[in-house]
Amino acid sequence: MSRVLSPRELSELLSSPLLAEQTSVVRQDADACLIVDLSAGDLSCLHDRTSAGCPVIGFRPSGTAEIPGVIDVLAATDEELALLRGAACRNPWAATVLMQVLRHNEAASVADGLLAESLAYSTLQNGQEFQRWLQERPTSAQDDDSAADPVLLVREQDRLTLTLNRPDKRNAYSADMRDALVAGLHVALVDATVRRVTLRGVGASFCAGGDLDEFGAARDGAEAHLSRTTRSAAALLHRLAPRTVCELHGACIGAGIELPAFAGRVTAREDSFFALPEVSMGLIPGAGGTVSILRRIGRHRVAFMALSGMRIEVGTASDWGLIDEVIV
Repeated sequence: MSRVLSPRELSELLSSPLLAEQTSVVRQDADACLIVDLSAGDLSCLHDRTSAGCPVIGFRPSGTAEIPGVIDVLAATDEELALLRGAACRNPWAATVLMQVLRHNEAASVADGLLAESLAYSTLQNGQEFQRWLQERPTSAQDDDSAADPVLLVREQDRLTLTLNRPDKRNAYSADMRDALVAGLHVALVDATVRRVTLRGVGASFCAGGDLDEFGAARDGAEAHLSRTTRSAAALLHRLAPRTVCELHGACIGAGIELPAFAGRVTAREDSFFALPEVSMGLIPGAGGTVSILRRIGRHRVAFMALSGMRIEVGTASDWGLIDEVIV
């Protein structure tokens, strides 16, 4: 179990020339994370941005304002600390890769960030934590919804509306839906007369995340990476952001918030909620969230969402800037 360090103790560890090796979760005797009590001393010693080989959790009781750059994620209560530490211990490789990608993407361009995320996600798809999740997941009967168009496209004068159309699957983000969404976004990209793009979903949820029935289908990490980067709805939404509005409702999980976060404007009904559950599967957000959500709410909050997997209600999402308006 990871012990709680003082700022001075963490500073001394960070100064070690063997830091990465000493804190690597690949070592069997290494802690799954480092925990520092930010109220236990002067924080000026933590000016070094040297990155540890595992997540660094800052325990911050109320009133501690400063967040040193070496901190990856913050816990404000004992309950949050236990949740974050438990998640890191269950899937230390995914948790560490998440922090590495967020550290990188904080200063990276959108294109470089999406590339780093895809490479990391594709690597984890072949990792033991994701394979364990696949083995433990109960199999379910797959309903055939191939007859329906996964994305509906309607053009009205200078407005283009794209509607996710798998209501029986809570608009789970499948490969077919991704390809159809990319095709629809290309319409707006090549036609400058489209002045507004609206993205919405039918049914009870905007999008409940990736289609779990397809998880594990990608057997080749290189092929998965190239497919993700050459057919990227995230990259297109970023390019179309000034013209794009996303209208959210119900469950907005994984891709269901990662993609909308690229839009220039995001509205959400009061019944909306948001979550990033991928680390619990041995993965990281893979639909652009380590770029889009990072730019909206900052590294520490997106790390909290992704590591904890907690459900974020619409009021908190609005306060953080994850969404721009709550629709009553």
